[in-house]
Amino acid sequence: MKPSEIPGLPSGVPTHLQEEGIESLYPPQAEAVEKGLTDGKSLVASVPTASGKTLIAELAMLSAIERGGKALYIVPLRALASEKKAEFERWEEYGISVGVSTGNYEASGEWLASRDIIVATSEKVDSLVRNNAPWIDDLACVVADEVHLVDDRHRGPTLEVTLAKLRTVNPGVQMVALSATVGNAAEIADWLDAALVQSEWRPIDLRMGVHFGNAINFDDGTQTEVAVESGGRQAPAIVGDTLEDGGSTLVFVNSRRNAESAARRMTEVTDRYLDDDERDALAALADDIRDVSDTETSDDLAATVERGAAFHHAGLAAEHRSIVEDAFRDRLLKTICATPTLAAGVNTPSRRVIVRDWRRYDGEFGGMKPLDVLEIHQMCGRAGRPGLDPYGEAVLLAKNADEMDELFDRYIWAEPEPVRSKLAAEPALRTHVLATIASGFATTRDGLLEFLDGTLYAAQAEASGATDRLAQVTDAVLAYLDANEFIERDGDTLSATSIGHTVSRLYLDPMSAAEIIDGLRAAESGDGATGRYGRSKGAGTGQESEPTGFVSAGELRSETNGSGQNEQGDESQPDRGPGDEDEAHSEPRDEDEAHSEPRDEDEAHSEPRDQDSSDVESAKPTPLGLYHLVSRTPDMYELYLKSGDKETYTELCYERESELLGSTPSEFEDVRFEEWLSALKTAKLLEDWALEVDEDRITERYGVGPGDIRGKVETAEWLLGAAEELAGTLGLGSNVAIREAKKRIEYGVREELLDLAGVRGVGRKRARRLYEAGITSRSDLREADKRRVLASLRGRQKTAEKILANVGRQDPSMDGIREAELPETSADTATSTESAASSDAATGDSPDQSSLGDFE
Repeated sequence: MKPSEIPGLPSGVPTHLQEEGIESLYPPQAEAVEKGLTDGKSLVASVPTASGKTLIAELAMLSAIERGGKALYIVPLRALASEKKAEFERWEEYGISVGVSTGNYEASGEWLASRDIIVATSEKVDSLVRNNAPWIDDLACVVADEVHLVDDRHRGPTLEVTLAKLRTVNPGVQMVALSATVGNAAEIADWLDAALVQSEWRPIDLRMGVHFGNAINFDDGTQTEVAVESGGRQAPAIVGDTLEDGGSTLVFVNSRRNAESAARRMTEVTDRYLDDDERDALAALADDIRDVSDTETSDDLAATVERGAAFHHAGLAAEHRSIVEDAFRDRLLKTICATPTLAAGVNTPSRRVIVRDWRRYDGEFGGMKPLDVLEIHQMCGRAGRPGLDPYGEAVLLAKNADEMDELFDRYIWAEPEPVRSKLAAEPALRTHVLATIASGFATTRDGLLEFLDGTLYAAQAEASGATDRLAQVTDAVLAYLDANEFIERDGDTLSATSIGHTVSRLYLDPMSAAEIIDGLRAAESGDGATGRYGRSKGAGTGQESEPTGFVSAGELRSETNGSGQNEQGDESQPDRGPGDEDEAHSEPRDEDEAHSEPRDEDEAHSEPRDQDSSDVESAKPTPLGLYHLVSRTPDMYELYLKSGDKETYTELCYERESELLGSTPSEFEDVRFEEWLSALKTAKLLEDWALEVDEDRITERYGVGPGDIRGKVETAEWLLGAAEELAGTLGLGSNVAIREAKKRIEYGVREELLDLAGVRGVGRKRARRLYEAGITSRSDLREADKRRVLASLRGRQKTAEKILANVGRQDPSMDGIREAELPETSADTATSTESAASSDAATGDSPDQSSLGDFE
């Protein structure tokens, strides 16, 4: 089918497609059109990666706009939202506007009403529905990308409920679901009342195989010799073989540390294949990477990039990942060693894919667990770039013949698993049941169950005869919400209370709200956490806990995690908190770095306190107390306790117990006490950030990456904003303290720098330099000697001009200005003495915290 033969498109679009080189549609695309894609018919497309799913979505959206409606494109990741927006903007020349929205869960997104195509995460769409975005009724087409992620226990329930809500609000909306090849695509199509396009077709051939000995054995029976020197490693040998043929390679490993160590090893190979122009370009990229953050991670990444390799994981800052992805697509970088974050939709195809690690650590499983077939196939699908590569090859690595046979049986010849709904888990339902009641989708128990009957879970439960499970879990959730006064029951009628409406609008887990309210009430009363919001139904038991403080959050997470350890990594959670945070799985250490690092024997436990921490006699919560409060909610993924941490943080806990909002669990309650300490460790990281401890020192002390810090900070900022609003709704007197703690987290500064740090372009380090140069406020900055400003900003004239313009200076020009000489300030060193001491306290030189939880 030629583009000119596609019906229902805006004028000029078929010609544009031909100008892009599309002479005819791929077979799955043509089949989709034949099944009514551009006539408004719902469709599920279950096809391999790089087989044209995005164009299927575009054809549906463009034809919907031509019919006078709007189109919504739902993505699983924020990074993917930005990528898709940039891709869709090429249609703007035909009068089609594109908007993207991934944050600010309290907003109704009214500005999006002026956009024809809206790109958003499922969590953002869910919040827009809750906040009654008026343009939802105008949707003619909804595209759900990576719809197989309804199987994900973190993201899946929100995606599933959001699709059900959109179909309820707009029964005639066209649903287009894009999926990887899964085992039950027909069941998903039945759920969405959609036609099915299911195909194994790819634009270029993909061969899958296993490397063992000195050869890759492919699924078609052929072999390719790739010799490995005695004592050598398989992956570098395959990367070198690929480079000999001018190709690039993605290497998938199971941990951040493995990604970093593997990338360092790969530089020994890639460096030999760089020409002078590539070296110059990569050196410039390395400088850009170092400018992103002053951390060891930045330096390590820059060092590998300069030599043609890179690592990629969610511990990196978003800017780091973007630079790496762009350079790989531009063929400057020859190989990326990545955790599976890179397989989750971001467009980074390569000639070859190596799946080095096919197991990862799973706490519930109790050890190393084989990956699912679907996940391995998603990685393998990155092999082969249409228009660039003649073929794609995906290679798993075996150490012996038995393992090779196992990999063929387990992955190469295996069919992907069926997608299963995760909606019936109580943690998932808490938020969605409250939102369904608060937004008026259901006003009775029967109405609620009727709404939930439109979910994939209900469809699958009916097919399996397990229809009672959802009703049982729903009843337990209703009992919990009622006990905590988020909803009211009047006979058969269900309605949200004022605080319930607030919690739903803020997009909080109700258990997080109960934890926050209980802690703020404890701060107000000066007692332990025994407020009415602390009395909650147990974790699915329907039994009320004893009024000894709100405890079910910890108890519930212990049950869902299967152990006393919380799963680390802000990127493990859905796009609920602002940090895009998808890494819920534990991971092992690098095979070369399995030893524990010794603790510093001279490490001090005493520390300079935040100024507010001395004011514990008053009812005003301290920053540490507030950071600890939000860190122990289900919406914050805590740092886990490493060997030796328990003693350190137990001492800190008792030393600063008067600041903590709530009753400290007994040390004999092992799980609850360790969770309390894990939250304290997370709170200490946040306090260090607000005390201006250098980012590199934080990454070293807590064993996290710069992306982890930003994720924790953004999530804390969101939760503190919610706490401020809850305090206002309940008439509690903590608003000012919460607002200040939130601002300090937002800017990463002490109280005296809040005014300066709020100027666009200043930031925490520049604010400190300006302050120590005698420029202590915005008004000072507007009037200060330009030479002093320039010196404080290290002679960067363009930066100085932008900052002065942002602060409202009438003549910001730095033409002819020479910087004054200033003494070195603490902001020019690694960190100030006081901040360094603060970082030393209760953190220790522990090994890499980021070795857990790096999977999207």
